Amino acid sequence: MSILNVSNVSLGFGERQILDSVSFKLSKGEHIGLVGANGEGKSTFMNLITGKINPEEGKVEWSKNVKVGYLDQHAVLEKGMSIGTVLRSAFDDLFVMEEKMNAICDKLGTADEEEQTVLLDELGTIQDLLTMHDFYMIDAKVEEVARALGLLDLGLDKDVTELSGGQRTKILLGKLLLAKPDILLLDEPTNYLDAEHIAWLQRYLEEYENAFILISHDIPFLNSVINIIYHMDQCHLNRYPGDYDHFQEVYAVQKAQQDAAYERQQREIADLKDFVARNKARVATRNMAMSRQKKLDNMELLQKSTEKPKPEFNFRTARTPGRVLFETKELVIGYDEPLSSPLNLIMERNQKIVITGANGIGKTTLLKSLLGIIKPISGSVEKDQFLEIGYFEQEMSPDINTTCLEEIWQEFPSFNQYEVRSALAKCGLTTNHIESKVKVLSGGEQAKVRLCKLINRESNLLILDEPTNHLDVDAKDELKRALKEFKGAILMVCHEPDFYEGLADDIWDASKWTTKIV
Repeated sequence: MSILNVSNVSLGFGERQILDSVSFKLSKGEHIGLVGANGEGKSTFMNLITGKINPEEGKVEWSKNVKVGYLDQHAVLEKGMSIGTVLRSAFDDLFVMEEKMNAICDKLGTADEEEQTVLLDELGTIQDLLTMHDFYMIDAKVEEVARALGLLDLGLDKDVTELSGGQRTKILLGKLLLAKPDILLLDEPTNYLDAEHIAWLQRYLEEYENAFILISHDIPFLNSVINIIYHMDQCHLNRYPGDYDHFQEVYAVQKAQQDAAYERQQREIADLKDFVARNKARVATRNMAMSRQKKLDNMELLQKSTEKPKPEFNFRTARTPGRVLFETKELVIGYDEPLSSPLNLIMERNQKIVITGANGIGKTTLLKSLLGIIKPISGSVEKDQFLEIGYFEQEMSPDINTTCLEEIWQEFPSFNQYEVRSALAKCGLTTNHIESKVKVLSGGEQAKVRLCKLINRESNLLILDEPTNHLDVDAKDELKRALKEFKGAILMVCHEPDFYEGLADDIWDASKWTTKIV
């Protein structure tokens, strides 16, 4: 049975076409992985099927009475909202029913006998619905999910804007699971999640009986939970049964067949044109030449498969620093309260270190303390005088209002326009992306803009805060290659063992020195 039907949908933004006559079907129990390169329109497709944006052409039709839950990578949690408030908002429809029930109770005192009968029937229906949906156990259910996701220890009254990216993602996940939708729509749910909770989500989705659509560039995670791939490529959407690895095999064969058919047709076209040119002037062969020309005119031309621009990341190395890059002495990190025990850390030249551990225990805070962006609560950081640091932050400011061109020009004012465009193109961004405002780009495209700044400045220490978030498979592979070849040192926060295996020569487990409960 089909739950969602998308029929011949087209959509574009300005001159940029995103979807071209796309069709899609979601059936009961299907676990779909929606894949494609950064900027192909996966998140746009999610916004389309949830009604956030409307198609220019075509139709999006859901079955009646289907409850859809959407985990959006760009969801905003506002200041003043607590963890408990957000989680309880999963039951907003039940709270509306409660208000209606209270209004009915108020009316009963002044209603005549006939009105009372109608009101009591309606009251009984609402009470039955509230009981059936465990309305009177909401607080217990909120507490149960908060405990499972490690949120209870933070306190349900905690303001959500004071939390890390991973903790905010967990809150949105918790709200989604409490709502118990018929369909889950998940856009990069593993971004910012630590290994423990990625494993928890993986188990949950493996056992999930209903349908879901999942966008993820975490291939091991994707393979473990989906049974159908929809590939978004060049404004089209194609269906492949099986997991991502099987899709890659089938796609490679299809691409080879397409290229072979294109080459055969090009040879045929060349032969036909040659025959026409040699024979159209001769009376004896003019009819045959006209016949060949007619075949040429009516031929449906095949398109050669086009390669997506693949990024090239080559980090420039600054002068060689001293043996010890930095050393902390009794360093205690935090904001209003300590996040760590006193830390005595040393990082030496050319070391490649990965920091792991649960969300919210101070990994990003440590990086910012080492950089001097935030002051430690106590202790000190001694840095080598010849240290040249390249810093990759998790996210850009949501208020950013520049184009990609302007963003790079501000960083490198001596570059001419050709150099700026060339630098961005090497990071896998097309002309359309380069001239667009940064804030309208996908998370992966924004990450490539930040990487563009990093690779064009000399450094001998790279400090990277979850650099793989949002990046597509090609970009991740290229980033890993570039980091392995980088001649300097690397200090990186990362939750993807597949990415840092073979790259890191030391792992720092932040859970060993945090003062937070994990």
